[in-house]
Amino acid sequence: MKTESIWTIVGVVIAVAIAWFLVEVVLSVMWFFAKVAAVIFVAVIVYFALHALLNRKR
Repeated sequence: MKTESIWTIVGVVIAVAIAWFLVEVVLSVMWFFAKVAAVIFVAVIVYFALHALLNRKR
């Protein structure tokens, strides 16, 4: 096996490892923002529900 072939294989393995890491990070960040958006959405609904209930009693 030539040295050039070995470096090609090493380069492919490193590229796959870096891509795997980057995809993992990007998906984690996307999942975090999706959870934050869901929390904000539910908080707004709860806020308006409580606001309506408290104003109705006055």
